[in-house]
Amino acid sequence: MTDTTRSSGPAPGDAAPGGGLLAGLAVYLRPRVLAILLLGFSSGLPLALTSSTFLIWMREAGVDLTTIGLFALVGTPYAIKFLWAPVVDALPVPLLTRWLGRRRGWLVFAQLLLAGAICLLASVDPRATPGLVALAALLVAAASATQDIVIDAYRIERLDASEQAAGQAAYVFAYRMGMLVSTAGALFLVSGLQEGFGLDAASAWRWGYLAMAGCIGLGIVTALCSGEPALPAGREAAEAPMKRMLHTAISAFTEFLGQRQAIAILAFVVLYKFCDAFAGAMTAPFVIDLGFTRTDYAAIVKGLGLGATLVGGIVGGMAARAVPLVTMLWIGAILQSGSNLAFAWLATRGHDYGALSIAIVAENFTGAIGTVIFVAYLSALCRNPLHTATQYALLTALAATGRTYLSASAGYVATELGWFWFFAGSLLTAVPSLLLLAVLQAKGHFRALAADAKS
Repeated sequence: MTDTTRSSGPAPGDAAPGGGLLAGLAVYLRPRVLAILLLGFSSGLPLALTSSTFLIWMREAGVDLTTIGLFALVGTPYAIKFLWAPVVDALPVPLLTRWLGRRRGWLVFAQLLLAGAICLLASVDPRATPGLVALAALLVAAASATQDIVIDAYRIERLDASEQAAGQAAYVFAYRMGMLVSTAGALFLVSGLQEGFGLDAASAWRWGYLAMAGCIGLGIVTALCSGEPALPAGREAAEAPMKRMLHTAISAFTEFLGQRQAIAILAFVVLYKFCDAFAGAMTAPFVIDLGFTRTDYAAIVKGLGLGATLVGGIVGGMAARAVPLVTMLWIGAILQSGSNLAFAWLATRGHDYGALSIAIVAENFTGAIGTVIFVAYLSALCRNPLHTATQYALLTALAATGRTYLSASAGYVATELGWFWFFAGSLLTAVPSLLLLAVLQAKGHFRALAADAKS
């Protein structure tokens, strides 16, 4: 396929392509879409291994809350991945690129690094060598962020315009399933190894992480068996790799920064999910501190939470097709920040399974609506198909800043305020994004996006 087919799919509010229900479902069985489904699983698997699952491991090992909050900084690669996205776009990987092609060569390279980094993380002791733990987790995040860059580019370039919407939906679903495996699946596995095989906690966690490293093999097999997207016409012959890398980086960034309200847009991207991320950074240790077991966490927070997330995603997707983008952004922001009050209420209830279930359903349902519309907004910002991969990496990296840097103080705030006031007060972190949303709306930013989508 050529560059002309690289589309981000229908804009929010557009009608879906025709063809009937059966034709709409049949697209999910196409080999290219199935490949994106499997790669989505590979993309979703690593995140929890340096976030929620990782934090439970840290808490059970006796690491204090302030240190746990600082461990959020290991997600730095997700926030700066745009810096090396042009490298992935332009430069080859020795041997692998010649054997597999530009995208699949990088994909297999990133997945091999990822599996090795997870194995390294499995071999270290959180209490005895916290510095080495942080380094290993940082390597996992870096390899995972690189894999995300490649998969995003591969999805855009590999799928036809008629397959983009289905590919995105399949990717998001599989991404959630990957996260489920690395959270609920990993926690059940660790508990089973302790109870069924008599392993001590350290050994059980080690084997649990090694099993997660093995799951990366699914992505490697998918990359090896899938096709390679066609190169953009003439670009390889016209420019040397290093020149092409610099041209891609400069053009993508200057083009984006040259639009009106660019700074406000970037600040909004950073802050829109901040409230959700700030409270979410402490959800795992909060649940453990209330007296729930890791099995409870796996079953309710991740199992029940996944169901609520999928329903919220469907509701958000349907609403996004009927409601203007800016209206949905307001709805998503209010819902996802307001759900933090459910955790403040849970703090007053203590070890209450029903209250935990209600809080988790509320948080995941509203968070999914916010995420769906936020992804639609980020996609609408990527207007030039020549720079889609680099610009999308820039925007998603900025979006990760909230959960990486700004959320690093969450452990300190929770320690000082206590759980109730931590979650109740977290609503204040939503105020900057709401103010920016109002400014962008008043300046006509969303009218311009709608006009661009129709042109």
